[in-house]
Amino acid sequence: MQETNFLQIHSWQPFARFTTHPFFTVNRETIIGTWVVLALLILIGGLVWLLLKKPNGIARYLAFSAAQGFIDLTTQTLGTFNAHHFYFCAALFLFIALCNCVTLLPWTEEPTADINTTLAMGLISFFYTQWYAIKAHGLGGYLKEYFTPIFIMFPLHVIGKLSSIISLSFRLFGNIFGGSVIARIYLSFIKGSVILETLGLPLNILITLFFVLFEGLLQAFVFSMLSLTYLSIATAHEEPTQIGDIP
Repeated sequence: MQETNFLQIHSWQPFARFTTHPFFTVNRETIIGTWVVLALLILIGGLVWLLLKKPNGIARYLAFSAAQGFIDLTTQTLGTFNAHHFYFCAALFLFIALCNCVTLLPWTEEPTADINTTLAMGLISFFYTQWYAIKAHGLGGYLKEYFTPIFIMFPLHVIGKLSSIISLSFRLFGNIFGGSVIARIYLSFIKGSVILETLGLPLNILITLFFVLFEGLLQAFVFSMLSLTYLSIATAHEEPTQIGDIP
């Protein structure tokens, strides 16, 4: 009975008129958190656009420094700068970082603590990588890689490609979900104790900053960098071997 009430409170069934299958059940907190993140992105984008109008402002310097950092990361990982990949990497980092840290706002939960969100991000990264791999090698060259060095390697190459989705999505989900569980256990432990809530305030803030802010930013950076790494491997062109290079 308690489980049924929990599902009713935390889930939404938009197709309940036709079916109540769990596949069509949506986590309400995930939807709310995602829309809050999208609203924050729009708000931050507008605020940065206004602040950039000041030629000598601190916000302008910080914005350009952050952008230059992502440009350097993209260039170092891919070997050359590509604006599309820079936008993709920066967008991944910003969205995932906000999703991880949105729990700092009251009555919100991390969308990335839901496996559906992280799986969707993994699929986005996977299809983006495969699309640019096809553009880099051509459809024939892309398909040829699945049969090298011999045709029986095809199933292993397919598994290797799909494993990147699991690696990205489950790593992000596991770290964020695990951190949220630990934080909730700690907060439930000190709840109701005046001594632990007041005297332990510095420790409470430190734990919150570590499991929410630091870990959230770190996992967003790891996800975006791994996506860039997979992209670099998929789009790399094999250098032709010269006779003088053979020992």
